[in-house]
Amino acid sequence: MANLNRTVAECFSEIADLLELLGENPFKIRAYRRGAEAVLALDEPVNEAIEANRSVPGLGEALKAKALEYAATGRMEYLERLRDEVPPAIIGLTQVPGIGAKTAWKLYNALGVEDPASLLAAARSGLIRKVPGFGERTEENIIRALTMHASAQARRPLYTVLPAVERIVQELRRVDGVTAVSPGGSVRRRCETIGDIDIVAASTDPKRLLDAFVGLDEFQEVLSRGSVRASALTRDGVQCDIWVVEPGQFATALHHVTGSKEHHVALRGIAGRMGLKISEYGVTRDSDGAVLPVHSEEDLYALLGMDYVPPELRENRGEIDAALAHELPMLIEASHIRGDLHMHSNWSDGTLSIAQMARAARDMGYEYIAITDHSRSLAIARGLSEERFLQQLEEIQRARREVPGIHILAGSEVDILRDGSLDFDDSLLERADIVIASIHSGFKQDKETITSRIIKAMRNPNVDIVAHPTGRLLGRRPGYAVDIEAVIREAKATNTALEINSYPERMDLSDVNARAAMEAGVMVAINTDSHAAEELENIKFGIWTARRAWLGPRNVLNARPLDELLSWLRNRE
Repeated sequence: MANLNRTVAECFSEIADLLELLGENPFKIRAYRRGAEAVLALDEPVNEAIEANRSVPGLGEALKAKALEYAATGRMEYLERLRDEVPPAIIGLTQVPGIGAKTAWKLYNALGVEDPASLLAAARSGLIRKVPGFGERTEENIIRALTMHASAQARRPLYTVLPAVERIVQELRRVDGVTAVSPGGSVRRRCETIGDIDIVAASTDPKRLLDAFVGLDEFQEVLSRGSVRASALTRDGVQCDIWVVEPGQFATALHHVTGSKEHHVALRGIAGRMGLKISEYGVTRDSDGAVLPVHSEEDLYALLGMDYVPPELRENRGEIDAALAHELPMLIEASHIRGDLHMHSNWSDGTLSIAQMARAARDMGYEYIAITDHSRSLAIARGLSEERFLQQLEEIQRARREVPGIHILAGSEVDILRDGSLDFDDSLLERADIVIASIHSGFKQDKETITSRIIKAMRNPNVDIVAHPTGRLLGRRPGYAVDIEAVIREAKATNTALEINSYPERMDLSDVNARAAMEAGVMVAINTDSHAAEELENIKFGIWTARRAWLGPRNVLNARPLDELLSWLRNRE
């Protein structure tokens, strides 16, 4: 249902966009936008609601016919005709801030530009100023807008943006008159990549706060400044927008800016059926315009008869229905994590001794850790030979005596070789308390080969966890070709855990794949893959991913107490 309704809504939204580009009647355009919201707000498949002749406010007969057409055929003929009428170049140009439909059509017809990149080239060549109705200043503004657009289009991994966000928020909290400050948008939802930074602040003195914002050393350029909003570019080229509201409006403003758009559309549909209207400024009653008190996001959801939805879940992936039914899961939190099952010492490519890593983990309140240095084939990481592995087992015994208060498991991150065999013999792996298998080579093999390698490894009874299962590095490497659904099925069949690797560049499994694993009944381990003591703090990235995946403590292997963990490792149950 969710996929059908979401797709139909996307089609209606695209129709509205195309009609706008063609200069069509504004009322017709708004009808399709309202139709998109109406379909997303439905709690049943749109075709079933229409066929049952149920009232769907916002969905006229023409739109109903198109929804039924799509449900039956998987296409909308009207949408396809519109796509043929609007060149892709126009769509691309209008995505640049400041370039509307009329400007895009003029530039397209006069210069034949196909996309923002070719428009930028034309602007830098001085061709735009020669188009009737344009001049040097317009050309300069277009160059500026295009440059900003290119910067905004490049999404950055969360970990690269977060430090700047934290510094900005910290500085703004010190400003007189500020009562609350928080990031919103994809940062607050803890998405793995970030397009831009959104900040919401409540203040009794907006001017003072905006003066402070535009004066921050964090920024290389101020892009705009108004009475309650401002925008600037960080030194790393990320756009940061701030919106200042009155203290009483902070909760609804923060909720609005946090998103996601799909989550908000669904909430507005629920509110509308209750005679309420939700906006960034508050909640009002349709009948008399009365403003209802909302002091927190919890109040907002309670008004709609819902449980509070944590920001990480606000993606319209089932959280609406679960909150209405009071069936949202308890999500994993940092306090639930009992230990870290994937880390490296200076026996391979880590920087600290086993005892030093153990002390650092003990200081975090952990009950246990696993030392899982690399196996012999990963020579670049000083992988352990069989002889050194046996020597390390003895070192771990000494570290256990040296560092009381935490249990140290002896483990290995053993390579899955190109033929699917493991880098250490079974006789050696049987000596370990825990075995993590992972791929570090042969990334260019085809999907079938990669998948079969992982499956063969999971069928080895010594393998407890598969680490960073897709091999991706955010912003650097997409990962190898793997049938993750087949991997999840095999993990369930062999009762092998899959890892959410908290290393900020990885966050692998992704939230989508981790949720699929959880729904299949596969145990997930949230580990840091730490090579130094300070990297243990990266566990937060894995926890955020797990929360977005709807994981609770019962789904996470290292949320178990030590005795339960050891039982699972012995018996896999």
